[in-house]
Amino acid sequence: MVMKREKANYTIQSVSHALDILESFTKTEDELGVTQLSKRLGLHKNNVFRLLATLENRGYIEQNTTTENYRLGAKTLQIGSIFIEQRECRRQARPVLESLAAASGETAVVAVLRGTKVIYMDSVEPDRTVRAVSRIGAMLPAFCTAVGKAQLASLPPADVERLYPDPALTVLTERSIKTRDALMTELKKIIDRGYAVENEETEADVRGIAVAVKDFSKRVIGAIGVMAPASRLTDDRLEKGGFISLLQESGRLLSTKLGYIEGAAKNK
Repeated sequence: MVMKREKANYTIQSVSHALDILESFTKTEDELGVTQLSKRLGLHKNNVFRLLATLENRGYIEQNTTTENYRLGAKTLQIGSIFIEQRECRRQARPVLESLAAASGETAVVAVLRGTKVIYMDSVEPDRTVRAVSRIGAMLPAFCTAVGKAQLASLPPADVERLYPDPALTVLTERSIKTRDALMTELKKIIDRGYAVENEETEADVRGIAVAVKDFSKRVIGAIGVMAPASRLTDDRLEKGGFISLLQESGRLLSTKLGYIEGAAKNK
C-alpha cells in the first residue's frame, strides 16, 4: 500500500525561511536589522543576508538607507491588494451576475486582467438548454475576450504596447484580432462606444459583450459581461434589444458596490 505523504514533507526550507522573514514584520516592528532577524529566526547572519538580498531583488523587501534596517517592499502591498481586490470583486459581483443572467437569459461573467491574460472569477448560467458554458477559473488571452478588451481599453496606449511588444498576436480562432495595430484600433472603438465585443474570437459560435468595472480608487479593476451562442447574441439584439443598456447598468451597479462614485472621474 502506497502511503500519501503529508504536504509538510514537501516543504522547501529556504522558501520557508524567506516567508519567516516576511512574517517577522509587524505594525509595531516595521523595520528590522540582519542581527535581529538572525536571532529571532535562529539562522546564521549570512543566510539571513542572502535571503534578504533575494527578497529585495524581487521587491518584497527594501532597505532603509538611513538606518540600514529592512522593511517590507512595495511588492507585498501589490500582492495583498490583488488578494483583497479579487475576493471583494467576486463577493460583490455575485448578486449582480445573478440579476444580469436572469434579465438577459444568458451567461453572466466577471473577470480580472492579469498581464496579457484575463482570469474568470465567477459566472452565473441561465436556466436554458443551449447556453455558453461557464469559464470560472479559466485564463484566456485578454485581446480575444470582451472582458479582456474592456479592461485593456482603460490602459494608456504605451502600457498596451509594452504588454504586446510583438506586432503579431497569437490567435485562438480565425476571427481573433491578429495584430497589435488592429488591437489598438479596436480599443479606441471600445472607448468611444463604452463596451467591448467578442465575436467568436475564443471559440466558434460564442459571442460576448462586456464593460469595465471600477473601484473606490477610480481604477478599472475588472469587467462584467455576458456570453452567449452567436445565433442569439446578434448585432440586432445588441443594438435594439436594450442589451447594452442592461449590461452598462450592471457595470455601474457593481462599480458602485466597490465604492466608485460615478461622475467623479472621466474615462481615459
